[in-house]
Amino acid sequence: MKPRVYLETSVFSYLTARDSSSLVGASRQHLTRRWWERRQECELFVSEVVLRECKDGDAQAAARRMQALNAIPLLSLTPQAAELATLLITESIMPAKAAEDALHIANPVIQAKIAAKLGSIGLMLPFICPPEELLGEDDE
Repeated sequence: MKPRVYLETSVFSYLTARDSSSLVGASRQHLTRRWWERRQECELFVSEVVLRECKDGDAQAAARRMQALNAIPLLSLTPQAAELATLLITESIMPAKAAEDALHIANPVIQAKIAAKLGSIGLMLPFICPPEELLGEDDE
């Protein structure tokens, strides 16, 4: 069975952006692009939040991002997901200004708090990682 991978907006940004002049940005682009070449090894998904974010900004850059995610299945926003996002915000685990992020990804600094809250209601936080970690042993 292929691993199921939810792709958030930064994957498409790194994948389709003009080459970065910063060392860190260029490295992330390179690793994301290497992983993208192997994406068929995974079952990929995106959300409506990712679609909205990828459509924003420069029209040409948005078109490249939208082309990259064109054939990736869209996850539905369930009532339970919306309730969890609201819970993370009302309990100050996620700031209100990050309401959409509470639906699909979390800053690594607060992942432990989210994992604890989800654990307390019988749920598990999915593994959150950048594309380079999905490369496995092929990570030069």
